[in-house]
Amino acid sequence: MLDETTTVQKLAAEFIGTAFLVFIGVGSVPATLIVNGNAPFTMADLGMISLAFGTVVIATVYALGHVGGNHINPAVTLGLAVSGKFPWSQVPGYIAAQALGAIVGAAAIIGVLGQKASDVGLGVASYGDISWVQAFTAEFVGTFILVFTIFGVIYRKAAAGFAGVAIGLVVFAAIIPVAPATGASINPARTFGPMLVQQIAGGDVKWEQLPVYLFAEFLAGAAAALCYAFIAHTPADKATSAAGVDLADPEDATLTQAPA
Repeated sequence: MLDETTTVQKLAAEFIGTAFLVFIGVGSVPATLIVNGNAPFTMADLGMISLAFGTVVIATVYALGHVGGNHINPAVTLGLAVSGKFPWSQVPGYIAAQALGAIVGAAAIIGVLGQKASDVGLGVASYGDISWVQAFTAEFVGTFILVFTIFGVIYRKAAAGFAGVAIGLVVFAAIIPVAPATGASINPARTFGPMLVQQIAGGDVKWEQLPVYLFAEFLAGAAAALCYAFIAHTPADKATSAAGVDLADPEDATLTQAPA
């Protein structure tokens, strides 16, 4: 089809979308800390950071969803692949594009805010005086809620046109209870990119925490996909697929429509 996007275009969209997510969402953390100065961090600050994440997710869904699906999260990509809605052959490319986008987005934060952004932590997700079990649970629960919601809004019987708003709002909501524990990364690319850039910038990075984040987030993505398929899919889904809807086509897994 002449209107079909190429693989390069899809990967570029994932790169750009993830870079936007990290620059605006993660960047809101050091921006808040820099503006606050010595003032205490409040619930209002957390609300503004959550709003930044939710807003950029809404924007990228509608701006880039029709290009390559706007996963901008490796846990979402894995979940779609596990559920059969995305080809496994494209998973490595998508995750690589997302990781690179997160790195560039994090670097752009320092480019805009300067070394002060690194000095206040660059918004790197980490956990302090809690056990790795609690941190794992927090990231698993937050990521599960996000990916489960995504599968709900792209389902063929979901109300069309509202996917971006629903996904953005659940990101906003999930960050509120999870952030005090782990920073609410709920995204492997968002976890890794700022950590790498912070290391390069000379900041302190707790690399030993990375496996806890990645394992929890990827496991939650797969679990959410399988759980939603269990509770929602009907025989009609198979019939729709047999009629010509390719569940392994990224265009049928776009976050701006409601595929089978």
